[in-house]
Amino acid sequence: MHEHELQFHIKCKAGDVGRYVLLPGDPGRCEIIASHFDNPVKVQSNREYTTYTGTLLGEKVSVCSTGIGGPSAVIAMEELTKIGADTFVRVGTCGGIKLDVKSGDVVIATGAIRHEGASREYAPIEFPAVSDYEVLTALVDSAKDMGYVWHAGVVQCKDSFYGQHDPARMPVSYELQAKWEAWKRLGVLASEMESAALFCCASALGVRCGSAFHVIWNQERDAAGLPQDESHDVSSAVRVGVEAIKRLIQADRAKQG
Repeated sequence: MHEHELQFHIKCKAGDVGRYVLLPGDPGRCEIIASHFDNPVKVQSNREYTTYTGTLLGEKVSVCSTGIGGPSAVIAMEELTKIGADTFVRVGTCGGIKLDVKSGDVVIATGAIRHEGASREYAPIEFPAVSDYEVLTALVDSAKDMGYVWHAGVVQCKDSFYGQHDPARMPVSYELQAKWEAWKRLGVLASEMESAALFCCASALGVRCGSAFHVIWNQERDAAGLPQDESHDVSSAVRVGVEAIKRLIQADRAKQG
C-alpha cells in the first residue's frame, strides 16, 4: 500500500495527518484532545480509529485513537508512519502498582515489560521496549513545569485486562500471580496495555514514541488499606502530552537551525 493510497484501517492518506501524533485508546477522547489544537478538523473515523488534525505552534499535528491493546495500537502506528508521521505520544490510563503511585497522578513510561504478544512480532524478547529519549524528556519536563504529581519508570503491559484484575480464577493463575509479585519487587509503577508494542514497533520503524498515563486506581494500595479516590479525569495526562508535542516541535525546529 503506497502512502498516497487510503490506509486500510485508519482510512487516512498522505496529507491527512501531521508528523506529530497523539495516541489515546478511547475514540471518545479524540475530540477532547483535538480541542487543544488550533483549527482542529475531524479527518476520519473507522472501527476504533478516529482521527483529527489541527496545528500547534503552526505545525500540523494529529490525534488518532487506537482502541484497547497492542495489536490495534501498532496497526495505527504502522499506517500513520506510512503517511508521514514520525513522532508519537501515547496518552491514556493505567492502574498503579507501586504504593506511592496514587489515583490522579501522571505516570511516564521509561520502558515497558513485554508481558504481551504484539511486540514479539517486531523484536526478539531480549530486546527492551523503551521510550524514545527525546519524547521521554519532553514528557518529564512538561509534567514538572505544569506542577503535576508525576512518576517516571517502568510499566507493565499485558494483553488481558481481566488476567490482571482477576488472576486467581485463570487456569494460569500460578504464572500471573508469581509474575505480578515480581513486578512489585522490581518497583514497576503501573500496568497498562499498549506501550510495549508501541515502543518495539517504533524501534522497528525508526520513529519516536513515548507514553504518559493518568492513574485511575491502584489495586495494591487498595489491598494494603491505603486511602485513594478512583479518578477518571484524564486531562492531566492529555495536557502533559500536548505540551510535550509543543516542546518537541520547538526542539526539532532548533535542530534544523
